[in-house]
Amino acid sequence: MRGTTNRVTTRRVRAALGAAAAVCAVTAALPGAAWAGPSAVTGTAGTATVGVERISVAPDGTQGNGGSGAASITPDGRRVVFSSSARNLTSDNPAGNEAVFVRDQQTALTKRMGTYTPLQPPAISGNGAYVGYSLQWFNDVRIRQYQVSSGGTASANCSAYSCDQPSLNGDGRYTALALLIRKPAPTNRQRVEVHDWNTGAVVTVASFEHTQQARPSISGDGRYVAYQDGAAKDVFVWDRTTGTSTGPVEGPATAASLLQLSDDGGTVVYLSGSHTYVHDLRTGTTRTVPDVKGLAVDPTGRHLLYAPNGTGGPSLVLRDLETGTDQVVSDRPATAGIDAVSTGGRDVVFQSAADDIVPDDTNGASDVFVRHLF
Repeated sequence: MRGTTNRVTTRRVRAALGAAAAVCAVTAALPGAAWAGPSAVTGTAGTATVGVERISVAPDGTQGNGGSGAASITPDGRRVVFSSSARNLTSDNPAGNEAVFVRDQQTALTKRMGTYTPLQPPAISGNGAYVGYSLQWFNDVRIRQYQVSSGGTASANCSAYSCDQPSLNGDGRYTALALLIRKPAPTNRQRVEVHDWNTGAVVTVASFEHTQQARPSISGDGRYVAYQDGAAKDVFVWDRTTGTSTGPVEGPATAASLLQLSDDGGTVVYLSGSHTYVHDLRTGTTRTVPDVKGLAVDPTGRHLLYAPNGTGGPSLVLRDLETGTDQVVSDRPATAGIDAVSTGGRDVVFQSAADDIVPDDTNGASDVFVRHLF
């Protein structure tokens, strides 16, 4: 269900943005421009086989000389975005702050995405062509979006607002974000918005009279956005075609927190109490995965990555929700975030400070790994 963005010129987008009086400022090539890198592959990246490999390395395989984490993977398993304080992952990474990188597993190339320190885990579009993350901009927070092939940028310029926690759709055209209205006082409020980087249009999905923000999650084609009312602890799903929201999906009497919307827009995963819930939007049915903390769902909604509650077992497990079978992703201390599972559960990206996951891990820092399961 990945949408196809019409290619437009930067001039047309700038004009549209100015006419719309939106909060966006375009500084370079935008989503919709041609992806100049190698064509995407289907299945696991390159020649990778079943097993685990370290991703936070330099192009020649040298391990990073700083900590890495906050990783996400594209549905085809080819590209991984992550943040790192390592200074040797690329030749253009000066000593200093944490930065955002994209690793192409097929070409074994790593690129640095801008010079800013990310405030939240970076997001990557489904086709791997665009990366977005939030950064501090004077007293506000701005979202910077990068075209991976060219390094061109587009940013949400929040001079009167503070933008945060972006979610990119399949081709990078649509960005869902949480926006905090800090000026003028006296009341702080927030909105959930979708920005169309092709036309400059901004659509308000929901508005709240509180400041308890939560990251929205957008479907691959940009039609659906799952979001949370952070104060009421309710999860909703907005449909672009109707302009309306449904929910709360967990029911009116349950406190829940949004985890992720599947890439196909058919499954919402949320947490409530000590359990994880997988809600099928097509049938209205909900599956309970008891006594685990859900971390991510694959693009089809079939495979759930979770951390078992309690101690003594593996740290990360991937469950096939149709068959009920589990596969251990890591039996060493490890963590993972949303968008950590490729299509079909073939690849899982995670971070760990353990030094015995791969040979010759001597940097004494956390690293990003990919477990290839098929």
